[in-house]
Amino acid sequence: MTTDRIAGAPISWGVCEVPGWGYQLPPSRVLAEMHDVGLVATELGPDGFLPADASAMADVLAGHDLRPIGGFTPLLLHVTGQDPVPDVEKLLQTYAATGSDVLVLSAVTGLDGYDERPDLDAEGWRTLLGNLDRLDALAAAHGVKAVLHPHVGTMVENGTDVQRVLDGSSIALCLDTGHLLIGGTDPAELTRQAPHRIAHTHVKDVDLGLARQVQSGRRTYTEAVREGIYRPVGCGDVDFTAIVSHLRAEGYPGWYVLEQDTILTEEPSGEGPLTDVRASVAALRALLESPTE
Repeated sequence: MTTDRIAGAPISWGVCEVPGWGYQLPPSRVLAEMHDVGLVATELGPDGFLPADASAMADVLAGHDLRPIGGFTPLLLHVTGQDPVPDVEKLLQTYAATGSDVLVLSAVTGLDGYDERPDLDAEGWRTLLGNLDRLDALAAAHGVKAVLHPHVGTMVENGTDVQRVLDGSSIALCLDTGHLLIGGTDPAELTRQAPHRIAHTHVKDVDLGLARQVQSGRRTYTEAVREGIYRPVGCGDVDFTAIVSHLRAEGYPGWYVLEQDTILTEEPSGEGPLTDVRASVAALRALLESPTE
């Protein structure tokens, strides 16, 4: 069933790789709440969230009845002489030991955070696209699906960037409905135009008013996250009905990962992020269980 492919991500609980992002909840709480809300799998989260030893990592996840599916991997992909292959080869050993099968690549800038990015010249684009194809082939040789995640504040952010990846590489995309919309790409339209290139989905709804403030420079991305740019599914401006319809028509076999970036200032005394996650799970499940047109 499609609803058996709804997964979670630690960032929905404020767990993030960015230094100084906010209060970091312990995995014991995050994973228990994922299980309690009915999620069946999770992305692995940033380095340090789960044990580095693959066997211990698998044991922790199994203890919460959660399947590991790989996850977000920020890498410098546009710098000549900076070879990402050794790091990915090491990561794929962990994937093999845990049964993870989706490598979500992000073309980071080399700066901390996601509030600014440099311009990329022609040589940088050649290097980036070449590395994407190399990593795509490397992952496939290990039985793993590599996808490129367009992301605010990275080298692949806006519609022009996304089109260059589609035209210049063979790698599949992670359809992050939130980052695409904030970056200026309509995720429903992208799903209509190129459903065959989508192999993984990050589900997040967005307040379009705050998104436009990020686009215009009136707010940084971090400020917008803090102010609630990401909304529970169905409470924002993403057209999930159209997205799911296009994916269904293509026979999309991948995961729907609920990923609502949040920033915590302290440990929640009540439910905290779980309230929004629960609402999103219910809304996404209802959408995926609805009859096709």
